[in-house]
Amino acid sequence: MKKHAALRGSLKPVVGTTYSECSSQWVLHMSLVALLCWAGGDAMAQQCSGGSIYSCSNAHGKKITSDRPIPECAVRDQFLLNSDGSVRAVVAPTLTAEERLEQDAKDREAVLAGAVFRDAVRRDRNLTARFPDEATHRRARTAALDSLRNALRSAEERLELLAKERKPLMDEAEFYNAKTMPGQLKAQLEGNSVSADALRTLIQNQQLEAIRINKLYDAELERLKQLWRGAPPGSLGPILAADAHRGTSAAATTSK
Repeated sequence: MKKHAALRGSLKPVVGTTYSECSSQWVLHMSLVALLCWAGGDAMAQQCSGGSIYSCSNAHGKKITSDRPIPECAVRDQFLLNSDGSVRAVVAPTLTAEERLEQDAKDREAVLAGAVFRDAVRRDRNLTARFPDEATHRRARTAALDSLRNALRSAEERLELLAKERKPLMDEAEFYNAKTMPGQLKAQLEGNSVSADALRTLIQNQQLEAIRINKLYDAELERLKQLWRGAPPGSLGPILAADAHRGTSAAATTSK
């Protein structure tokens, strides 16, 4: 009897298990209970029948009770009652293979949604801790853009220098006109062109990067304003991957 009581006490849901896992645990539990009742003799059989009462309403609304799972209610909830009539557990309907797959997919989606929400909460809290006010955020934006502007200015100065270096080369090249240009002069002109093209591409990329940084800071500032006004962390939806990367860069910038 003590073994049976302990076995009945093991009917507790395990946190984090899916519906199908719970169903499997329930089937295993009931199989063990049935085996114990069968092997325990008359006294154990009486206790088993007295301690397990199943109740449900069939498709016609008729209430059915039994000392074992009720086949007529296989597709609806059944209530496992204590001897005093209180509900000990709810036995969910038996799922088909297709329903089990669908339920498992829903469980995975719920777990993923929870993880996304917790990540958004963590990032929002980090964001407000890093930028307690708009002035701090503005300084971070300025620092990020200043670094880019310095690189852009250096590239533009280098491009101007290449243009100056190219002028005497072009003057010399005009001297030859239709004649064959010396190999060294030709190589110098080609090298100048390649360097100038590379710098133009770099300048264009840096200009686009400045636009991207401003857009990210604008979106981040809009989110911060809502958080500063009291919006709960995580309530504004997930933070985009680009925003998350922007936040990491900002942390590095403000720490310098």
